[in-house]
Amino acid sequence: MYSEYLSIGEVLKPQGVRGQVKVRPDTDDPARFEVLEQVYLKEGDRYIAWPVSDVSVRADGYVYCTLNHAQTREDAEKQRGTVLYIDRAHAVQLDENQYFISDLLDCTVCDQQGNKLGVIKDVLQPGANDVYEIKTPKGLMYLPVLPFVVKSVDVRAGVIVVDEERLPEVAVFED
Repeated sequence: MYSEYLSIGEVLKPQGVRGQVKVRPDTDDPARFEVLEQVYLKEGDRYIAWPVSDVSVRADGYVYCTLNHAQTREDAEKQRGTVLYIDRAHAVQLDENQYFISDLLDCTVCDQQGNKLGVIKDVLQPGANDVYEIKTPKGLMYLPVLPFVVKSVDVRAGVIVVDEERLPEVAVFED
């Protein structure tokens, strides 16, 4: 579902005694945190800016940082479970035909005649190409994202159009 804010990570736990936290990044490039001056957290329908400092990305792939000027372990403990966001102005610029996974989730998948086939529940990344996990009336369908199958993607409208004639060749239904 399209939003002006994108999730970039979740605070897992405090790290040390000086207010740092350990963050599980929701980005394929955790080093992006090193250039951020602020992140946002969601409170109801609003997004609140929090400053970010003392950022380091370790070999384990996690991000360690100080959020909102936390100074003690107790301050950091209060941030546990917080989902961190960035606004689109500070998001990575994508190439044509690339999309943020969060924009694809809950999109309606239709055939070329406009008939609804289902809704995207997850995007798997097993290797050569992504795979859409689509909830359909018949159960879960797994559809590889191939250009001859996926005809158009409009994340703002929340609609993905697929070539229904090619589905039997590539789609797999969960038993």
